[in-house]
Amino acid sequence: MTPVGSVTAEPTGVRAPVVPTESGPPQQDHLTSARYLEEHPNATPMGSNDFGCKPTAAHPRPVVLAHGTDSSAYSDFSVLGPQLVEAGFCVFALNYGGKPGATTYGTEDVWESSAQIGVFVDQVLAATGASQVDIVGFSQGASVSRYYINKLGGAPKVGQWVGVASPSYGGVMYGLVPVAQKLPILFDIAELASSTAAIQQAQGAPFITELNAGGDTVANVRYTTIGSRVDEMIQPFDNIALHGPGATNLVLQDLCQGNLTGHFHMVYDAFVQRLVVNTLDPAHAVTPTCAPVALGTGIAEVVLAAHS
Repeated sequence: MTPVGSVTAEPTGVRAPVVPTESGPPQQDHLTSARYLEEHPNATPMGSNDFGCKPTAAHPRPVVLAHGTDSSAYSDFSVLGPQLVEAGFCVFALNYGGKPGATTYGTEDVWESSAQIGVFVDQVLAATGASQVDIVGFSQGASVSRYYINKLGGAPKVGQWVGVASPSYGGVMYGLVPVAQKLPILFDIAELASSTAAIQQAQGAPFITELNAGGDTVANVRYTTIGSRVDEMIQPFDNIALHGPGATNLVLQDLCQGNLTGHFHMVYDAFVQRLVVNTLDPAHAVTPTCAPVALGTGIAEVVLAAHS
């Protein structure tokens, strides 16, 4: 069991990920979660990181949540984490890819972040006694967790991987200008692409090329991507899809035409949240409620959160 508070054991050459332990309430979006984090920097999604949790026969694999760029476990999963706990899973969420003393994460070298995912998975398996985990990665979290599976020997330890707004083949941010004509605040998004990790995830970057070399999936792992045709960061949007054996690609607008949620709001969209829970727990699947969502929802909040 991990002592309450801080970091996992640190292997040689890999900075240990931070394990937040203060259970925080669900929030409505990235901005409200960022404001909560200002007062509670050790917040974790409610019910997550209970290292005394033991998986059940119905849900034998713990779920590991990997956040996106310039974010944290709580910022991205304050709602989805508790939903998975309520569904019966043991849920664990790390803060990876931060500088020492960081208050935001997922900004540093993605190869090291991928190794941090592996450190955390080993900790979860040791604590729970499970033989495998499932992983849900949002944005960068999808890429570094898939690198861990595909390139760092993680495949035997993972049953299922779910990538939400996954930059599987990188992003080039095309499409921002026409959208920004309706939402000028989108020009501020360029500031969110200035970290080491953001640059390393560009289409054609060495990390993305290496990640997909020899095939973008490996045997005995189920892969699911959940993407949006109006993703603000990943264009063309089909850069989200995987093509190897074992891959399923879900496109939000094919399932709910009027839902124009893009990249930043995906983890706070109720339809997407239900898709994730259903994918991990198909025996208890619930049909998501399809409701219109306006183009650009959540963008202003994530930009304001980055400046808070």
